[in-house]
Amino acid sequence: MSTSLAIETPPQPVVFESEGEVFASSRDVAAFFGKNHRDVTRAIDNLIEQEPALVRDPLQGAAPGHTGAYDRLPIFAQTVHERENPSGGAPIPSWAFDMTRDGFTLLAMGFTGAKALKWKLRYIAAFNALEHDLRNRSSAIDLNDPAQLRALLLSYNEKNEQLQEKVQALLPAQEKLDRIAQADGSFCITNAAKLLQMRPKDLFLWLQENGWIYKRPGGASFLGYHSKTATSLLEHRITTVLRADGSEKVTEQVRVTAKGLTKLAALVKPPLQ
Repeated sequence: MSTSLAIETPPQPVVFESEGEVFASSRDVAAFFGKNHRDVTRAIDNLIEQEPALVRDPLQGAAPGHTGAYDRLPIFAQTVHERENPSGGAPIPSWAFDMTRDGFTLLAMGFTGAKALKWKLRYIAAFNALEHDLRNRSSAIDLNDPAQLRALLLSYNEKNEQLQEKVQALLPAQEKLDRIAQADGSFCITNAAKLLQMRPKDLFLWLQENGWIYKRPGGASFLGYHSKTATSLLEHRITTVLRADGSEKVTEQVRVTAKGLTKLAALVKPPLQ
């Protein structure tokens, strides 16, 4: 009688290259360290709340308040992709952060435990390996070879043309977003979903999964996380509702501000078309 044993494969750190720089995704970091992704993004939110220049604004392409004093910033970039809907409906937008080596190091300072140091070193080693590979690739270009220089120039020209096309396509949408951002007032989540051209239940789900809203145990109403209300992305409004019997009921409603709607348009959906 033979007995087979399942061998657990240790997790591997995942890094990737974008425009000549090495990044890690908050989703891969959470999976590697065995953490809930929502807890990881909440930790990043807390860092950004203390220093807004740490994150690249997805609408502006640069860190808010970025000055020459922060040569290495921003080190976090918000990203969004669609994941499969368990119910078989439309794909669900999923929010995350890409981070540089400095961003990972800053985030990982808060990771503790018996294996934490060893696993941090493994992730830093992955950054080192890919950065070394990128340096070797760039040094392989012979600047005295006209053929290589010609190919390199053509490649940059093609990338520039592609970027120009994207900018021109996004200009009308950006103008709409600018008008929304400057508007007064706020929107209930249902109306915000309509403006984003998505189903309200999908927006409620996204906001819960990505650290925007929550319910207290036993509570009936959604509330906004402090990191979102403090940055004026969400607000709470107290309203008085008249019951059928003539009595009054005070309710608290979380609402999306014009600034918050502009942010969601970039994170949850492509800019308003």
